[in-house]
Amino acid sequence: MPRSDPVRSAPDRRQRRLLIVLALGCVVFAAAAGALFYVLQPETLRIAVGPLGSEDHQVVQAMAEAFDEESRTVRLSPITTAGAAESLALMGAGKTDLAVGRSDLGMPADAQTLAILRKNFVVLWSSSARPGKDSKKKAGGKIGEIADLPGHKVGIIGRTGANVALLRTILEGSGVQPDKVATVQFGTDEIEKLAQDATLDAYLAVGPLDSKITVDAISATSRSRGAPKFLAVETSEAIALKHARYEAEAIPGGVFNAKPAWPEDKVDTISVNHLILARKGLSEAKAAAFYRQLFAVRDTITQRVTGAAHITKPETEKEAEPSVHRGAAAVINGTERTFLDKYSDYFWFALLLLSGVGSAAAWLRRYLNRDERDDNTSERNRLLAVVSEVRDAGSEQDLLTAQREVDVIIGETLKCYDDGAIEQEDLAAFALVLELFNHAVAERRAALQSGPSDLAVRPLSQVVPRREY
Repeated sequence: MPRSDPVRSAPDRRQRRLLIVLALGCVVFAAAAGALFYVLQPETLRIAVGPLGSEDHQVVQAMAEAFDEESRTVRLSPITTAGAAESLALMGAGKTDLAVGRSDLGMPADAQTLAILRKNFVVLWSSSARPGKDSKKKAGGKIGEIADLPGHKVGIIGRTGANVALLRTILEGSGVQPDKVATVQFGTDEIEKLAQDATLDAYLAVGPLDSKITVDAISATSRSRGAPKFLAVETSEAIALKHARYEAEAIPGGVFNAKPAWPEDKVDTISVNHLILARKGLSEAKAAAFYRQLFAVRDTITQRVTGAAHITKPETEKEAEPSVHRGAAAVINGTERTFLDKYSDYFWFALLLLSGVGSAAAWLRRYLNRDERDDNTSERNRLLAVVSEVRDAGSEQDLLTAQREVDVIIGETLKCYDDGAIEQEDLAAFALVLELFNHAVAERRAALQSGPSDLAVRPLSQVVPRREY
């Protein structure tokens, strides 16, 4: 009996389907690898700081180096500017993520604090003598307190206008009209010029208590003008209440010199913070990662630049200007959301997406296997046709030929099942037809062996035993 071959191209289709599945797998793997690579890439934050060579610039450079060496999540890209005002302007224009600046400078509207780079104390002092042995004292007499400053000139260390504004705030808070006090500014490299200026009666410096600039200025003026007299800002608390960007502080006795003690006792003053600032729009995760990494490597930075020892966390318990960024505040207060808190919604979405992908994959598999299902249906129909042919078989050789054909059909069907082209229900239906074939072969073989009288085809009800359901 000749056999039709309805599945001649099945291996080709199987190979083509395998290639499609492999291609899709490669695409999914590449997408997952790309996404993982992107997620694990360190986040680079731009930070504006200046001027070049300043202590702030040195600290940020050391910070960037430490982040490169030890951080897997955050990198820093310093942008050098002419000063703090320019750094803040860059951040306000959206050209940098972070900036270093003083809290009393003009802040962008969306600036928020990540960390305190250092606390700057206002140091005011006067001298009792002028340069030269024969010089006469000024008519105004000695300056023992801020109320004595009207009619005198104050030398301010630092070219920034913020220091002049700070002195005016102190004078106003102390009940002194700022217009009655003259001022002149000197660069941080003009300490000797400051000390030799005979027109000056008092001095102002703004910096950390261990600032070399402040200590050098006090020492220089004491050599040319006599022992310094430190002026207390007695209304420091009131000034801090009115101006949220200033804080009431006290200068400890003997902090600038031990013998003789400068100052002799603690002196009330105000302070202003130098801050590491971020835009409010910086994500909570990025801000928190920066804050954690900064304090993780602070000791390393301090070993390279001693000024990094002044880095402290901002206070979140009280209102301050600018406010603390929510990312840093979450780490400080221990309210930072966990990984599951942040991404639980994404996990649920991923599960739904995977479910959809699974359904789509099942549909795609059935779609790609549609030809094999059709072929399997054809094979099942062919098997039914073979059953009819078996009933008319005239010899044992015809039965063997039919069984060989069925063996091929069975093999193709099992391959389709293994490849997922047909389901369990399809295989069950095929099994019923195969059982029918086996009964037909058994019946026909028995008839051939019993003699010519039994060669007539018996009804189907006699071939297949009746089942009870």
